[in-house]
Amino acid sequence: MKAKKIFECTSCRKTPLTKDEIGSSKKLLGIDTTELYCIDCLAAYLEVTPDDIREKIQMFKEDGCELFK
Repeated sequence: MKAKKIFECTSCRKTPLTKDEIGSSKKLLGIDTTELYCIDCLAAYLEVTPDDIREKIQMFKEDGCELFK
C-alpha cells in the first residue's frame, strides 16, 4: 500500500494541508509551485482575506477545476 504524502504550509508549518489548501496554492501560485500554504498564510501572501480565498475555492469547485475534485 502506497503511503499518502503529507504536505505542510511553507509559512506556518501547519500540517497536514487539506486538498482545498493544496489546490488553492497550485491554482493561485501556479501548478508547478513547490510552496504550499494554508488558507490563512496564502491570504496573507496574496494580501487578501481568508474569506476571499474561500470564495475563490468555491468558484473553482463550481467551475469543475480538477485541482478541487
